[in-house]
Amino acid sequence: MRFLIFTVALIAFPAVAAPICTDASPGGKLPTSLQSGPTLCNEAYAVQESPSAREPLWSAEHLTEEHVESARALTGRAPFHSDLRLENGARSELDDYKRSGWSRGHMTPSGDASDRASRAQTFLLSNVVPQNGALNSGVWDKIERAVRTLATDDGEVYVVTGPAFHENLGTIGPDHIRIPSSVWKAVYDPSEKSVAIIVCKNQTTPSCGQVPYTALVSATGVDPFPALSADIKARDLSVAGWNDLK
Repeated sequence: MRFLIFTVALIAFPAVAAPICTDASPGGKLPTSLQSGPTLCNEAYAVQESPSAREPLWSAEHLTEEHVESARALTGRAPFHSDLRLENGARSELDDYKRSGWSRGHMTPSGDASDRASRAQTFLLSNVVPQNGALNSGVWDKIERAVRTLATDDGEVYVVTGPAFHENLGTIGPDHIRIPSSVWKAVYDPSEKSVAIIVCKNQTTPSCGQVPYTALVSATGVDPFPALSADIKARDLSVAGWNDLK
């Protein structure tokens, strides 16, 4: 299966090596979606965009112990910026989030990036959805930290993150960026040969819970790990801290 690979010169951002999309997924098979949209390759992650919603359908990364250790030693942030690989009118812009009441929520976290170039790329708006600020800085941050701990403990994990739209929360900005009703994260641990999926409601007092693989696919149309066997997809991975999130 072919995936579109785009290149871009990000003025004022460090140059990066040519990325290979399939490195982000087990078996070299990126997530699949029932929706159409371009797949964008970045140094540390791949993302599929929804041209109609102007936000990611999914964002996939291969997180290793070495990446986490390098990321923890890295200081500083980068400014959010539009992804100029996408056509005008088919991408989100900084103005969409101004005075919207919603945070710019990373799908692949900036805290996973192991160098400045890859960290800058996580601030592309093609990797961002409107996320409740309390969720973004609270429970969701704890979920991301737990995944990094798992990668450190077990050596590597594959992670896919995305939005879900169980109810209509409207849109933000001139480009009508759709507000997710929830956000989800799927983690595959090769050492355990099992998968964990957690979903959080996108609200000020979020409720989060783990769901079966088949439930995520049914609700979102996204298969995060198509290369895995049905047997592995059915095995529940235990992620420390996910069962007592508050």
